Amino acid sequence: MTKYFFSQLIINWYHKHGRKNLPWQKNKTLYKIWISEIMLQQTQVKFVIPYFQKFMLYFPDINTLNQSTLDNILYVWSGLGYYNRAKNIHRSAKIITKEYNGIFPNQFINVIKLPGIGRSTAGAILSLSLNFHYPILDGNVKRILIRYYGIISSLTDKTTEKKLWNIIESITPIHHTGQFNQGMMDLGSLICTRIKPKCKFCPLNIKCIINIKKEWDHYPIKNTKKIYPKKTSYFIVIRYKNNFWLTKNTKKDIWKNLFCFPKFDDEKKALIWLKEKKININTSQKMISFTHKFSHFILYIQPIFIQLTNILNFHQYNIEGIWYDLKNPQYIGLPQPVQKILDIFKKDNV
Repeated sequence: MTKYFFSQLIINWYHKHGRKNLPWQKNKTLYKIWISEIMLQQTQVKFVIPYFQKFMLYFPDINTLNQSTLDNILYVWSGLGYYNRAKNIHRSAKIITKEYNGIFPNQFINVIKLPGIGRSTAGAILSLSLNFHYPILDGNVKRILIRYYGIISSLTDKTTEKKLWNIIESITPIHHTGQFNQGMMDLGSLICTRIKPKCKFCPLNIKCIINIKKEWDHYPIKNTKKIYPKKTSYFIVIRYKNNFWLTKNTKKDIWKNLFCFPKFDDEKKALIWLKEKKININTSQKMISFTHKFSHFILYIQPIFIQLTNILNFHQYNIEGIWYDLKNPQYIGLPQPVQKILDIFKKDNV
């Protein structure tokens, strides 16, 4: 199959079956495509849609984004995960305002310099918004190429990635680049899926080596099953009336700049902290524990609930933090496990 024929099949398929009504595709701008592409990093479209819509309501343009605090941005981002993406958007807004007069740059060399943007994301932003001729190579595109060309490799192999870049550069059409790129992403997401691909409906099935061999389950090569290390965290859930005590996390970890319950890596430290603050440990009770999975470890969370009837003694210890109002919540970023616990109280109305 010629390179032209490959790209034409993808574009034709896109016209018939591709996604054209996603929120960021309507009245598209560089700004909308930028935000959507950052959100879509390591996150599926169906999860991104409500967050993107909410984000646009709060931050309709770069000027609004630049004038907002990181806390405001993290508040809107809460629950979407991979919070460094939100921090990179905040940093980028400052750079765009200062260096490009508040206008998102349309030159590849400038776009790729922005925090959190690599070669593929930069190419996606410019091709999908302006139809510029730049290839993309996300996980979906890699999987299609590996299967079509019968490349024995995993998605994370660096040597193969270089080879895949050469391939995608050679087959990405000069005209209708945006449609081709969107078609490749849609085909990987909807048809050439990781498990049980729908080869019968794929426009490339006649020449796809892996479809001919009927060995799609072996391509890409599956990485050795990862064993995730387990960590434990004790959350001190302190409640006074309809308010919950939260502290801003300043440690350099995955929840930096987010507001959390006071947390400790073992129960003894948690109890010592309570004792130092003269909080009656006898009133504490353990809530149902749960786990939260990150990309590189599993966190076992044990909440310890304490109901305060008086906060005068509590505040004399000058603990830095805020009382989070469950009925009128502040605009701050919350990790998903913290939100999960707060939702329990909101639901139960206790």
